[in-house]
Amino acid sequence: MEFSVGQIAARAGLAPSAVRWYEAQGLISSTRTAGGARRYPRSVLRRLAFVRAAQNVGLSLAEIRAALETLPDGRTPTARDWAELSAGWRARLDEQIAALTQLRDGLSSCIGCGCLSLDRCALSNPGDLAGRDGPGARWLSPSLRRARPVRDSG
Repeated sequence: MEFSVGQIAARAGLAPSAVRWYEAQGLISSTRTAGGARRYPRSVLRRLAFVRAAQNVGLSLAEIRAALETLPDGRTPTARDWAELSAGWRARLDEQIAALTQLRDGLSSCIGCGCLSLDRCALSNPGDLAGRDGPGARWLSPSLRRARPVRDSG
């Protein structure tokens, strides 16, 4: 059974524009009717679920595409595939959790002057030591400085 873009979008909890965008990004594929309408196999729902879960981990679309490309013949990810692929993401999540915990714990005592390299902070950045290394979030954990993946607003 094949689904239209609207049907797939509704079943996946996405806007049709998001489904088309994921297709344009090479994460899913469709066939076309004689009239040019997209038709998606049921298996696309699992791929979309995989994409959404991987985005929630913080992976970029390029990383998600690379993970999906490791599957033979572009097949739909199985539970075993997810377990194998996601095992490599555990360290990344642990790093992000540790960085966010550190950030959370520092919020109540100061605004993280060292992060922003303000002129002075008796607690974290006396004499603006961080400013010597340049502007920006000098002491903010690298995992929190990582560019966030672009997500479709639909």
